[in-house]
Amino acid sequence: MQFFKVHGLGNDFILIDLIRNEDWSDGVDLSETARQLCHRNFGIGADGLVLVRKSSRADAFMQIINADGSEAEMCGNAIRCVARYLYERGGIKKEVLRVETRAGVMVLRLVLEGRRLAAVRVDMGIPRLQRQEIPMIGPPGRVLNEPLVLEGQTFHITAVSMGNPHCILFVPDVEQVDIYYLGPKLEKHPLFPRKTNVEFVQVLNRGEVRVRVWERGAGPTLACGTGACATVVAGVLNNYTDRVVKVHLPGGTLLIEWMEDEHLYMTGPAEEVFCGQIPCLE
Repeated sequence: MQFFKVHGLGNDFILIDLIRNEDWSDGVDLSETARQLCHRNFGIGADGLVLVRKSSRADAFMQIINADGSEAEMCGNAIRCVARYLYERGGIKKEVLRVETRAGVMVLRLVLEGRRLAAVRVDMGIPRLQRQEIPMIGPPGRVLNEPLVLEGQTFHITAVSMGNPHCILFVPDVEQVDIYYLGPKLEKHPLFPRKTNVEFVQVLNRGEVRVRVWERGAGPTLACGTGACATVVAGVLNNYTDRVVKVHLPGGTLLIEWMEDEHLYMTGPAEEVFCGQIPCLE
């Protein structure tokens, strides 16, 4: 089985085409397979496994399995990589693509410079802000700058769902945050029954923020597309940012636009690093 190593701003994935090889995963424990393949010492190494499948509703269906074997509903960096794959290797020569995910069908527009794919602009849909939509335990309503107590410390969080849960904390300096300590504790906090992604955000000005991400099921990653979108929503709701923001992540910068129709648009690159062969699985 051929695989492709891809990344969006360093958030990296092992992509496997199951449209052309639909029998490959029959009877296979995909959670265990993802854990093995994504291991950075004993496998290929990646933040997640991306399976491109057939869809009756769109050009393709994207399934994402995190490095720990759990399945994610949506990933902004992965979906840009899927768009690039479909355009360059999947035989779908369209500048506008539709990709189905567990969070719904996403519409992607390819940004071409001549014949070169420069970036992908994704309609990430409308953010979900009600507590039960995150999901998060507690009374109905939005979670906006709400106190959360963790081991005697109080943090103020804003929660947003982009089809997957996000917990956003605004901090004076992201480099001073002990992400390896706080990240897993917030990810698995009892208030989040399906766990959560965590974004630590430093506001530089109303049009720029710096973000470090602890990704649910993967740990610290160099970028998170849905996290960047959730960050801008939280920034606007807390009156820290405007609706068009450059989100600077460790792996690079995403442009996020929260338009008047409430849809969020994410623009960023997608790269293929190399391809190889995976032995047949049993």
